[in-house]
Amino acid sequence: MKELFIKRFLYYKALGDETFAQLSDEQLFWQPNQESNSIAVIVEHISENIISRWTDFLAEDGEKSWRNRDAEFIIELQSREEMLKCGENGWAVLLEALNQITDGNIHNSISIRGEKHTVLDAVLQQLAHYTYHIGQIIYAAKIIKNDDWKNRFIPKSKSGKHHSEMLKKQEPEEIPQNSSPVCYAKDPEVRDEYKN
Repeated sequence: MKELFIKRFLYYKALGDETFAQLSDEQLFWQPNQESNSIAVIVEHISENIISRWTDFLAEDGEKSWRNRDAEFIIELQSREEMLKCGENGWAVLLEALNQITDGNIHNSISIRGEKHTVLDAVLQQLAHYTYHIGQIIYAAKIIKNDDWKNRFIPKSKSGKHHSEMLKKQEPEEIPQNSSPVCYAKDPEVRDEYKN
């Protein structure tokens, strides 16, 4: 199970890393208005949350007494290098913690702000939390880059082509034979325009 968790968290970390690579130093610190966070602030918040939640997570409450959450939203980082180091520090704590999860403790009870959760529930909560913020990072980057944004996902109006290309990569026996027409399956009931 922990291998799946690690895989998923690393996938979303990679999305963030790829986004940072498209942006200038100035763009990482851009704020659309005073109430919005820059990408650098979001990175710092994710990192500080990770360090609080996952340091000694099996024995200590996930909201550490030394954490100052409000300060995370006041930019202190001064450069790309500082931002990347801050982010990497957090991810290292998370990966170390995930490697401590076993079949024997995944249903154990841990605390976050005094509230009891199973380890499994805590992992799922934090996966949702971090992906939410990585989505914010990507959305901000797309606004900043506009036409220069390099899309890692399926471009608009290209879903059919993308799906067809994915099916071509599979072996014929892996393609479901009675799928709906939108799956482009090799089936006599599929209309000609949907066949490969």
